[in-house]
Amino acid sequence: MKVKAAVVGVGHIGREHARIYSTLEDVEFVGVYDINHSVAQRVAQHCQTRAFSHLEELFDVVDCVSIATPTSTHYEVALPFLQRGRSVLIEKPITNSLETAQELVGAARRSGAILQVGHIERFNPVLRSLQNLLTHPRFIEAHRLSPYPGRSTDIGVVLDLMIHDLDVILCLVQSPVVSIDAVGVPVLSQSEDIANARLRFANGCIANVTTSRISTDKLRKIRIFQQDAYISLDYQNQTGEIYRKVGCSITREKVPVIKEEPLRLEIQSFVQCVKNKAHPVVSGEQGSAALEVAIRITDLIMNGLKENTAQLSR
Repeated sequence: MKVKAAVVGVGHIGREHARIYSTLEDVEFVGVYDINHSVAQRVAQHCQTRAFSHLEELFDVVDCVSIATPTSTHYEVALPFLQRGRSVLIEKPITNSLETAQELVGAARRSGAILQVGHIERFNPVLRSLQNLLTHPRFIEAHRLSPYPGRSTDIGVVLDLMIHDLDVILCLVQSPVVSIDAVGVPVLSQSEDIANARLRFANGCIANVTTSRISTDKLRKIRIFQQDAYISLDYQNQTGEIYRKVGCSITREKVPVIKEEPLRLEIQSFVQCVKNKAHPVVSGEQGSAALEVAIRITDLIMNGLKENTAQLSR
């Protein structure tokens, strides 16, 4: 039996969700909805499906939806679907507040719906290569740089981009965060466009995370140091290397990676979870955990900016 799916919000990311759903054999792609109906019509025509005029029309004709609307609308859009037992794949961050994120988690739990959060790097084939390499990370360094996007500016770079790395790091370390230091600077936005955070975990691991959305180049890399090896992964190019100490020398070898489209893997996984009532790879609880750390970092940055402004005005 095919899963009946739709996409809500068909801007930059939502169009890609629609493209992929329209090609999956085990999906009946029933349509798209966007507040801009002309945009929805163009995407629907391209994907040979229907553009719905009202969001409420989707409630009774789908098994699941992808929600790719602005972060500030995630809660109000996702809640009625979850309350009706319709499964939801919601783009990251899950919402813009921990309270509303927890409400969505609770709604999904009560109705039995699947709630998956779109932390796409978890489906990047290069990250899968860690399964047989990772032991006990002691130091992690992540860099995520991109040109100014002109979208998702309703949130700062921490919630926009850094949250990808925070989610991955929380998954890798599997230990509570005990302290955070953070700095950030707004350049083209009202909120921070460049940020750095240093996280200390209860098990002794340290993570240093740097993110910018005003870089001239794109870069998405993570390096993991552990007792027996140093692993360097490139999300963007889906390549990796592992360095090991052998005697008095260092050996280097490539990490074997079978390249695939992470978003396709993410959506395929979601559809299978809906069909089989299985636990998603990135649950609502995990999305909320990444959001909680991101909000703590954002608050530290904002407080630091206020203190600097106060000092300059004296």
